[in-house]
Amino acid sequence: MNNTATQKKAQPGLETLTHLVDADMKRVNQVIIDNMHSDVPLIPQLASHLVAAGGKRMRPMLTLASARLCGYHDGNLAVDMAACVEFIHTATLLHDDVVDESNLRRGQASANALFGNEASVLVGDFLFARAFVLMVKGGSLRVLDILAQASAVIAEGEVLQLSTANDTATTEQSYLDVITAKTAALFGAASQIGAVIAGRAPEDEMALRHYGLHLGTAFQLIDDVLDYSAHQATLGKTVGDDFRDGKITLPVIIAFAKGTEEEKIFWRRCLEDQNFEEGDLDRAQILIRKYNALEAAMDRAREYGQKAIDDLARFEDGPIKDAMIEAVEFCISRPY
Repeated sequence: MNNTATQKKAQPGLETLTHLVDADMKRVNQVIIDNMHSDVPLIPQLASHLVAAGGKRMRPMLTLASARLCGYHDGNLAVDMAACVEFIHTATLLHDDVVDESNLRRGQASANALFGNEASVLVGDFLFARAFVLMVKGGSLRVLDILAQASAVIAEGEVLQLSTANDTATTEQSYLDVITAKTAALFGAASQIGAVIAGRAPEDEMALRHYGLHLGTAFQLIDDVLDYSAHQATLGKTVGDDFRDGKITLPVIIAFAKGTEEEKIFWRRCLEDQNFEEGDLDRAQILIRKYNALEAAMDRAREYGQKAIDDLARFEDGPIKDAMIEAVEFCISRPY
């Protein structure tokens, strides 16, 4: 019985964090619904499709949790800014799926597959605009600056990814630059503004910013591992999408660097030339396993996860801090 209890405890999740911020997240969801309204019917229809698809809502939860960690317990500002964060995230998903030509999002048909690329891009723009309306309403220039800068960095990350796609010469540092901009930047901003809302010192702001950056990097590293290892039901998109799209992720970088010349020719044919043959994904997975590339990428994710936990050391112990630590452990323990 003790062993079973230990086993259960060894599987971290987001339930504790979700429970602690549940009341505020219900208010966040209402703000999102209220601000998706438009007299143009397609806008709320398309936006509602993506919101209804679910997702862990980690980014807005991080804003609420960080604010509470810093002693902010009541008021509308944290709720409104958490909704801003989710609007920015949702807008980037809409744009992402168009760029990637993705047909699935969280296991369901993507918005662009259902409504078309033009509508997805324009509704993404609408959601960005709604986020900035909420920020201005919040009245904090500091929060506006942080989230505006993060939005610009995310866009830069998208363009940077285009320049590294299909290029097997991409270095690990270039890859990390992409995921820092595309994914980690919003995690960092979402966490940092919690300290701003609570009126904490710049040192606390930076600690929470780094917590989010390190957590977001670990999160994306694991996502890239899952693309070569998970079942489609687990991943919420087609396994091997990154491979077919020619995306250069850390497992590929590691396997390519260690590979023979014949194996490098294979990677170049698939990723650079986009010339696929039957069984190529299976071979890619075999090569990645051959060089323990998934384990190496997992180790890198664990390093970033530990940095995120260390970033919380300056804050008072308690349930919210424990839940934020467990969120890190959840991100790096997702099954693969």
